[in-house]
Amino acid sequence: MTTEAKDGSNMNWHQLKADMKAAAADLGIDKIGIASADPFTELKDILQRHREQGFESGFEDPDLDKRTDPALSLEAPRSIISIAIAYPSKLPYVPRSEPGAYRGMLSRSAWGEDYHRVLRNRLQRLEAWIRERVPDARLESMVDTGALVDRAVAERAGIGWSGKNCSIITPEFGSWVYLGDMITNLPLPPDSPVTESCGDCTICIDACPTGALVGPGQLNSQLCISFITQTKGHIEDDAIKEKIGNRLYGCDTCQIVCPKNKGKNWTHQPELRPDPEQAKPLLMPLLEISNREFKEKFGSSAAAWRGRKPIQRNAILALGHFKDKEAIPALRKLLKTDDRPEIRGAAAWALGRIGGEQALEAILEAKEREQDAIVRKELDKAYAKHEHLLH
Repeated sequence: MTTEAKDGSNMNWHQLKADMKAAAADLGIDKIGIASADPFTELKDILQRHREQGFESGFEDPDLDKRTDPALSLEAPRSIISIAIAYPSKLPYVPRSEPGAYRGMLSRSAWGEDYHRVLRNRLQRLEAWIRERVPDARLESMVDTGALVDRAVAERAGIGWSGKNCSIITPEFGSWVYLGDMITNLPLPPDSPVTESCGDCTICIDACPTGALVGPGQLNSQLCISFITQTKGHIEDDAIKEKIGNRLYGCDTCQIVCPKNKGKNWTHQPELRPDPEQAKPLLMPLLEISNREFKEKFGSSAAAWRGRKPIQRNAILALGHFKDKEAIPALRKLLKTDDRPEIRGAAAWALGRIGGEQALEAILEAKEREQDAIVRKELDKAYAKHEHLLH
């Protein structure tokens, strides 16, 4: 199909699409797919049910129309370009976690440079490539902070299929891919969806630590460790706190167990290569890390977007998970001096997990002065676990 482009030249859209895909590697993009810009009508119904069931994380755009109608992001759209960038799943070396030097973990989505920046860079390169050929093209790029649901776009664009773990699974790269979208007024011919699927496999659903995958492709974000580790407040459910383990940010379980990801590790994108000391940091230094130190250590990572409080809280829970007695003095200090109730509450829980006379002393000391109701509740539970030591 040849049509008149806005700059007055004839444009073969099939050829432009073929040339774009051929240029993908030079642009630092691993896969490009084209979707129609029709509204995602069925998705809107799914999202509405998701909301009614209380499964949303709270991080989504609240406007369901914006999330499902490309025309609300760009006037008169004709197609959507979906891009995928593959990222690493293995560390080049794994720092040791041992008594007195226990470590936490960042999920793979937080390894290397913040993927939002990397995707924006690749989308900007693609925009420049398109404008060289169609100067008057209208283009609206978005990473996962945009309104549209990038997984739905990627599925329609033939990037991959929507897995039971709610990830897009590509035939080439598994689900270790970041997704970005570009809405445009260019009438690019759409790709066909991928026909491969998860089949009867339910390994990811069975392996989810908290049962957050409530069905194939259905996620209750309120139970999902990945979302919970990014919240800023107090985590009330003790079972959830235990299941977080030593995760500081995110959770990869449903992707690690996926058979489609077996043996896949992508290291060709230089910005996404992990620093093992950042990906698996020592826990104790995180308890007193300043904002400046936090920005220096984690500022380049996607894990930094919520600030230091969630990671500090999660580090305290991890020390409780390891029952690290060497952490007791530091936890005692937090109970005494930290002005954030979420941090003091986590410290109380961790001391309750660690146990022993020293931990009990710290709990009793804090009980005498603590005013916050939630922290007092954590202290009471921790005390009840170990009050037998007084007799």
